[in-house]
Amino acid sequence: MSKKLIIWLIVGAVIAGLVGLGSFGASQTEPATLVLTNGKFITLDPDVPTAEALAARGDRIVAVGAVEDVSRYVGPETEVVDLQGRLATPGWIDSHLHFMGVGESKFSLDLTTAKNWDEIVVRVAEAVKNAVPGTLVTGRGWHQEKWNRVPEPNVGGMPVHDVLSRVSPGNPVILTHASGHSCLANARAMELSRITAQTPNPPGGEIIKDSQGRPTGAFLETAQRLVAWGTARSRATRTAEEQEAENRKIVEIADKECLSKGLTSVTDAGVDWTTVELYKRIIDEGRLGVRLNVMLDESTRRIAANAAAWKIVGYGSDHLRVHTIKRVIDGALGSRGAWLLEPYEDLPLSTGLNTETIANMKETARVAIENGFQVATHAIGDRANRETLDVYEEAFRAHPDKTDLRWRIEHAQHLHPADIPRFGKLGVIASMQAVHCTSDGPWVPKRLGPKRAGEGAYAWRSLIDAGATVSNGTDSPVEAVDAIPGFYAAVTRKMKNGEVFFPVQKMTREEALRSYTINGAYAAFEEKIKGSLSVGKLADVTVFTRDIMTCPEGDIPSAEIAWTIVGGKVLYKKK
Repeated sequence: MSKKLIIWLIVGAVIAGLVGLGSFGASQTEPATLVLTNGKFITLDPDVPTAEALAARGDRIVAVGAVEDVSRYVGPETEVVDLQGRLATPGWIDSHLHFMGVGESKFSLDLTTAKNWDEIVVRVAEAVKNAVPGTLVTGRGWHQEKWNRVPEPNVGGMPVHDVLSRVSPGNPVILTHASGHSCLANARAMELSRITAQTPNPPGGEIIKDSQGRPTGAFLETAQRLVAWGTARSRATRTAEEQEAENRKIVEIADKECLSKGLTSVTDAGVDWTTVELYKRIIDEGRLGVRLNVMLDESTRRIAANAAAWKIVGYGSDHLRVHTIKRVIDGALGSRGAWLLEPYEDLPLSTGLNTETIANMKETARVAIENGFQVATHAIGDRANRETLDVYEEAFRAHPDKTDLRWRIEHAQHLHPADIPRFGKLGVIASMQAVHCTSDGPWVPKRLGPKRAGEGAYAWRSLIDAGATVSNGTDSPVEAVDAIPGFYAAVTRKMKNGEVFFPVQKMTREEALRSYTINGAYAAFEEKIKGSLSVGKLADVTVFTRDIMTCPEGDIPSAEIAWTIVGGKVLYKKK
């Protein structure tokens, strides 16, 4: 070996050593701001699928691995959290809820636990005693299919307002169904709204009337707007400052509620631009913890006119994204508003309601695809899903140059078997809420019949097997803003009565975890920055008190959130 070659080898070795030392030294001189150690990390990163520790500097992950490897990122100012062996996963993403609704629900009567109509009337009577005369009394969460007896009198199982009106003569009352797709109003609310026997049904809605044509107080789908507009007069005296203060309080409550349930990101399924501006102000002040992916519920005309200004990506250190248009093509199964191909089993004269015309859907699709917006359509019934898929497919074919669109169908609760493969083929996201399956399961066969229910109700296994991406959520405040019951529903499909709703459609636990993490990120075009615990991604982490990936199935519901970390900051810790 020549002397020159030996010298070069020595120089190379020295340089290699210095590079190694420099890398180590950098980690010492630039310590992490947060280190999570002694945990059981499931990362969903194929290169490092499991780990014991994680380090974050600022809002990004800088290391994932063994405790001894990550410990070198600990400096004098590093916050170190000992997870004590607990399960840690990528931050959980609720792909469909109503953020303002989560907060608003804390200001109205919680009717989810009401056993019957009489109990609801008693609760309203108590609320009226404490309410300012003339002000609106609201409640949410009732479901006639979950009552222990049918109200008398009733029309189609829905109560008649008379007894409610007697306990609330001076206050308008609106009680929203658990699904949000129907409501019950008292006489004062209908009087303010000028609802009479002569009031016609609006397109896509129905005012339930008795045999004499008298409104019963029940309003389905778009008919709810009639009574809502009228009762809005009871709030019209508030100043702009009072409205802003109330809305800020609603956001604050919703934020805390989401973080306490382990959610680091949520998709807000339909708000107007005014609400987006409120979110921006709160984010600018550093007062929002959870990350928001917002669907715009605005007219197609307004979106087309403001497309450039209204599309937002990465706002406020990735706390706000707006690039989706929300549409609602039908109603809910519980209120028989879901649009079906065949009549309801328990109402043979009805196939449900179409709440958005196909012409309007096509115009929305055109504006969206030409302006780079995603479309997300509420579709529950099998016909609603088919019509939506048809609109999407037509738009895709008309624009073959547009790819990776990831348009979504929200809920996709009941599908015709022939349409299930179309989700994967077209690249349409099935944004589902597993908890709806176990919550609604006991009465779904009554609506659809056992054959249709078995073939296409909450068919996430069939969708996954056909190549579709399935994301998960709660639809809160329809259901509680708690992802653990949704995870449990996805892997067990076990209802409260102990029965399992068509078990062939179960997810595996890994699939359920993915539906709440990486799939949710993908559905929002954010998989490059969240959804897995990978170096360079946002340091969003959810830590559980119980290992829901390995514990006995029956123990999953008892799991709670131990820590919620967003952007490398601990924003919730279980007391």
